[in-house]
Amino acid sequence: MGDTPAGAARLKRPEDMGVDEGGDAALIAKSICVPESFALLFDRHAPAIHSYVTRRLGPDAADDLTAEVFLIAFQRRRAYDPAYADARPWLYGIATNLVGRRRRDEVRLLRAIARSGGNSLPESFAEQVTDRVAAQAIRNRLASALGRLSRGQRDVLLLTARGLSCREIAVAIGVPVGTVASRLARARRKVRAELEDLNSSGTQGE
Repeated sequence: MGDTPAGAARLKRPEDMGVDEGGDAALIAKSICVPESFALLFDRHAPAIHSYVTRRLGPDAADDLTAEVFLIAFQRRRAYDPAYADARPWLYGIATNLVGRRRRDEVRLLRAIARSGGNSLPESFAEQVTDRVAAQAIRNRLASALGRLSRGQRDVLLLTARGLSCREIAVAIGVPVGTVASRLARARRKVRAELEDLNSSGTQGE
């Protein structure tokens, strides 16, 4: 993509220099001439990217990795395809690649969550915490299931959980839509089996 896509010249007009208007693609194009306007893209999407990274690597890594996502995005903004008005798949793709470089950290975190148990509580609080304990059991089993998925399956499942469509995920991670769909189906099947096993165990224990 060149430095002056069709929309870029239009965005250079003085009356069009406001940085709080337009979609992500227009904002990114504008940031080529007005770098400061890229900060608005950060404001729009950093909370979601930070939440995504936190869920995958934990809070300790989230601040630095989120900052790295937007630094890389800023450095690559000239190559952004303006056909995509929404920058979320692009940003999630960068984040997913960075998470992938720390796959061992992610698997270690998931295993730690899967092993962790609820804190012991006085008997008098039993009724209040029943739902919380059940949710904790599901969370632990879900973490165990996620840790057993391949990286590709885990990526598509967690990106789907962030609200991205199969087509958007394909753009994000650079694979065909059909590959995304097949990975997602396998991931869902494995996770469902894990949770169904939990339900069966709970029923037998009653």
